[in-house]
Amino acid sequence: MFRRSLLATLFATPAFAQGGAAPWSPARSVRLIAPYAPGGGVDTSARLLAVPMTAALGQSVIVENRGGAGGAIGAAEVARSAPDGLTVMIDALAHTVNPTLMRGLAFDYATAFTPITQVLVWPQIMIVPASLPVRTLEEFIAYAKARPGRLTYGSSGNATAAHLAAALLTNRAGIDVTHVPYRGGAPALQDLMGGNLSFVFATVASSMQLVQDGQVRALAVSSAERLPALPNVPTVAEQGFAGYELNEWNGLYGPAGLPAPIVARWLAATKTALADPTVRARLETLGAVPVGSEPGAFAEYVRQQREAMGRIVRETGMELG
Repeated sequence: MFRRSLLATLFATPAFAQGGAAPWSPARSVRLIAPYAPGGGVDTSARLLAVPMTAALGQSVIVENRGGAGGAIGAAEVARSAPDGLTVMIDALAHTVNPTLMRGLAFDYATAFTPITQVLVWPQIMIVPASLPVRTLEEFIAYAKARPGRLTYGSSGNATAAHLAAALLTNRAGIDVTHVPYRGGAPALQDLMGGNLSFVFATVASSMQLVQDGQVRALAVSSAERLPALPNVPTVAEQGFAGYELNEWNGLYGPAGLPAPIVARWLAATKTALADPTVRARLETLGAVPVGSEPGAFAEYVRQQREAMGRIVRETGMELG
């Protein structure tokens, strides 16, 4: 489905060309906010796209990491920015979860941003330390049930896809484990390899090499189908949890009120970046699926995801902390 979407959207005529309006051009370098620590899936996406985006926009696209609070710190930076196209954000699934979990934010996720395009979909891998004596999800669940309250899982922050994927699985499996949130996926992976965590869900981009090198062990993937890069790793759904699917995804947003010509130019730059042969080859090795949807379709997708993630939060009883 996502690859069909890629073909339908990457090579579509940009909106500004259809409308006849003069395309917007940035007068100086632009900021691409990645609201998580370096080394995770969002940071990988941002840095991979920044180079071809720079060529497409004619100005430097500078990636800034503003990690913390499940992406809310970086999101707040964008929410209070001027709608001039010089500050945009690439955010993760947490963008649709935070409104359900977080209270007292200085901005409203539903109104503070202009959705530009869904950029990528990232399947996740459930990984454990190589030293943990389990090789299947069934063995892990049995191991956890024998040690209630003693195991931990890390995530790239509260309300992130990694948090949701793990919470949904542990809830359905009926195991008692403790969540440890980090400021990004990379610090969680470091602690996993050090034996300080029992498992994490991580994007293919951040964990594939670790799996291939034997530093961690992959037990399951979060997607509906097995990944071509890891054909021997079954899905969570295959292992007794029918209907389980929870992928990470990234979207591009500007501040509220971003004018249509600026939205169109950022959309065109994103499509150009996703169509770049070097980028596409790299995304394939990372297991990421490019999307490049139109702004209206993306806005509706965000709305639907907000509702769906709210249901999962209620099912799992997820709380911050």
